[in-house]
Amino acid sequence: MLRKSMILAHKSIDYTVGIVSLVLFLICLYAMIDACHVYEGANDSGILKYKPAIGNTGILRELSEDCIAWLTVDDTKIDYPVMQGKTNRDYLNKDPYGAFSLSGSIFLDSRNDRYFGDGYSMIYGHHMEYGVMFGSLDGFADKDYFDSHRTGRLTVINGTEYRIRFFASCKAPATETLIFDPSETDKGALLSYLERNALVYDPEKVSVEAKVIALSTCQSAESYERIIVFGTLTDIR
Repeated sequence: MLRKSMILAHKSIDYTVGIVSLVLFLICLYAMIDACHVYEGANDSGILKYKPAIGNTGILRELSEDCIAWLTVDDTKIDYPVMQGKTNRDYLNKDPYGAFSLSGSIFLDSRNDRYFGDGYSMIYGHHMEYGVMFGSLDGFADKDYFDSHRTGRLTVINGTEYRIRFFASCKAPATETLIFDPSETDKGALLSYLERNALVYDPEKVSVEAKVIALSTCQSAESYERIIVFGTLTDIR
C-alpha cells in the first residue's frame, strides 16, 4: 500500500513538473515572439516613404497631424518622423500611425514649439537593441564614436531645414530639471552644466544664442538615468 502511494506521489510530482515546464516554455516563447514584434515595429522601413524630400514637407501631414518633423542622425539608424502629442505620454507607446506599440515613437516635448522656434528643444525616444529608435545614442558616450557622428538633419513641417552639429553628450537622472524641463531651462546654466559634467564636450564654444536640440533615451527600464546628446541647429534654407 505504501509503495503504491509513493508511486502515485512520484507520478503526481512528475505531472506537476511537466505542467510547470510547459507553462514556462510557453511564457518564454511568447516573450520571444513579443520581443520580435516590438523590434519589427521599431525597425519598420516602410515609414521611410514619408521622409520628406527638400521642399515637400506636406508628406509629413499624410502620416499624421501630430507629425511635426523628420530627424536624421548621419551614419546611424536614427531616421524617423518626430511626433508631438498634447502630453509627453501620448507617444510613449504609440507608433507614428497612431496604433499601440511598445516601441513608441520619437517625439518632441509637449512644452516645446512644434516649429522648433524655441532656444532649447528636447526630443525623446525609447532605447532599443541594435541601434533602433534611440538605441544608437549609447555610442555617443565614447569620444571616438562621438567624433565620427557629429552631424544630422532636421526637417520641420513648416519647411524649415536645420543642420545639426552635435557638441556634447552626458548622463543625467530624469529628475534633472535643467535638462528635462525645456520650458524653464536657462541655456547659459545648461551649457555651464555640460562643461562640468559632460561625458564628451566639444571644445568649440557654443553660443548662448544658438538653438540647441537634445536627444534623450533611457539607459534601462529599471533606471531613471538617461543619456542625452546635445547639438546646435543651423537654418540651411
